[in-house]
Amino acid sequence: MNILLIAFLTGLALSAAFWGIHLYIRYSVERQLARFQNDLTHRHCEEVENMYHQTRGWRHDFKNHLQTMQAYLEMEQFPLLAHYIYELAEDYNQIDLSLKTGNAMLDATLNSKLSILKTKEIRVDATASVPASIPVSDVDLSVMIGNLLDNAMEACMKLPPQERFVRVYITKAKENLYLYVMNSADGSYRKRFGSYLSTKTKRDHGYGLQRIDKVIRKYKGYCNRQDEGTVFATEILLPL
Repeated sequence: MNILLIAFLTGLALSAAFWGIHLYIRYSVERQLARFQNDLTHRHCEEVENMYHQTRGWRHDFKNHLQTMQAYLEMEQFPLLAHYIYELAEDYNQIDLSLKTGNAMLDATLNSKLSILKTKEIRVDATASVPASIPVSDVDLSVMIGNLLDNAMEACMKLPPQERFVRVYITKAKENLYLYVMNSADGSYRKRFGSYLSTKTKRDHGYGLQRIDKVIRKYKGYCNRQDEGTVFATEILLPL
């Protein structure tokens, strides 16, 4: 009887220890994911705020620019006027919202990311058109688009500038939000059980892919990832 009692208590203790370890690991992972999401969202918000800050600054100075150009015109300093206009155009091109999707949050997220891609000597081809209001939260939309383009940029940066490109296509397809991102890559992919894994270091964990997949599951969507050697593509459908 004592032996049976000891065995029972030992089994109970082992079971409790197992579940304790399981809960601790789960808590640690969820805490790391939450911290990653918060950091990512904060970074995206900073990028958007920086972009709009530049836009507001340029508009604020516009009156001064007009006065300067008028002065050059009145003094008939046409070469100086032409040079001034050229510099203004170059400055404006750095902050111009070149992509208008119809959705304010998507405009902000996409343009902030695409402007960064261009500074990395990555060719960008982007087309996007979506309803002004969609049943996807701004945070989820920012996390998904931000991670997709961050991953595309990281893949491109492994290649020489002349081989870097990112193509983005976003639209409403019937009652779905359709997102397609294609980018150049060096052909080094990691897979497990047919699913792609992050190629980042262990320290980076590759939470980006996990965050994208979590958003897709949340909205009961669909994701298809494919590679063709030096090209990688992600296709996502989110029911609206």
